[in-house]
Amino acid sequence: MVTISSKYTGQKHCEATHGPSQSTIQTDAPKDNQGLGETFSPTDLVATAVGTCILTTVAIHAEKENISIVGATSHTEKVMTPPPRRIASLKTVCKFPNSIPEEFKKRIPEIANNCPVKKSLHPDVEVPVEILFV
Repeated sequence: MVTISSKYTGQKHCEATHGPSQSTIQTDAPKDNQGLGETFSPTDLVATAVGTCILTTVAIHAEKENISIVGATSHTEKVMTPPPRRIASLKTVCKFPNSIPEEFKKRIPEIANNCPVKKSLHPDVEVPVEILFV
């Protein structure tokens, strides 16, 4: 179990503290929803979670086989619905080093689509994942 503590600091800003490490992040409402857009919004963090979870999940599997994915990237495009606001889609493009062995390359799409964050999202949220090798 991990605890995240959050505090509202005014002007639609919050500060969240990660219990185990005491690391902090700030959030702000986006400009199109009465905020200043000065940092990640809560829904931006969901998009961030998808991309980083895919990379981390693939890394866990790769490292078990002594394969490095250092330099792999993800780019997630978040689309919101009109009011009532919710995340409509989180299209994610991941780029992995072309030097990865062919047999492991074939497994990456399945591994990516089974990351815990993606599996935790409501089925109405579209989360297409494109895998590229560069």
